[in-house]
Amino acid sequence: MPALISIVVPVYNEARTVAEVIDRLLVIELPAPREILVVNDGSTDGTREVLDQLPVRPELRIIHAAKNGGKGSAIRTGFALATGTIVAIQDADLELDPAQLAVLVQPILDGRTQVVYGSRFLAGRPDAPWLSILANQVLTGVTNLLFGGQLTDMETCYKLMTIEVAQGLRLECNRFDIEPEISAKLLRDGHSILELPVRFEPRSRAQGKKIGWRDGVRAIEVLIKYRVSR
Repeated sequence: MPALISIVVPVYNEARTVAEVIDRLLVIELPAPREILVVNDGSTDGTREVLDQLPVRPELRIIHAAKNGGKGSAIRTGFALATGTIVAIQDADLELDPAQLAVLVQPILDGRTQVVYGSRFLAGRPDAPWLSILANQVLTGVTNLLFGGQLTDMETCYKLMTIEVAQGLRLECNRFDIEPEISAKLLRDGHSILELPVRFEPRSRAQGKKIGWRDGVRAIEVLIKYRVSR
């Protein structure tokens, strides 16, 4: 089957940036054809109107959820509708430049691995609040401890994998806990995760950052859950 990259974009209240993210995804150079699945997760800030005004493109599909179900719900919807051979996740907030997907997907296309993560920490300390960095390091460390991994950035948005691997995960989580669930199940099932460095421009809660300390607590609960259960 010819390679096709399915890029899933979960969106919640990103009216300011979502159009630019999609524009970049449409024009960036990629080593294989793409489809872009934008899942609007019940946004209430005008995101729906922005998306509905975008020009119709054959490689772009907009899905509107009836109500907000969480980032995990949007990702699971995108994965279920993907028709590509490789799936990738792209946030809609411009913290990560979509142009980096070309480098990240290449090892999968080359057959060197089935899973690639884009690590925000391999290229040095990002310009992010120290508390956010500490929280990420703690969660990543717990992941490695429980599952024998060697990850540097468990919470990264950039998770790419073959469609077979993605479908085999049987994802269940609906909110930000989707991130530890994906990592836990990949490592538990014996998949090797190749990490590559990515550039990262963090934003603050005032700029729309949504994840909080409760999500960190929930992440640890999810990691333990998938360590002790099948």
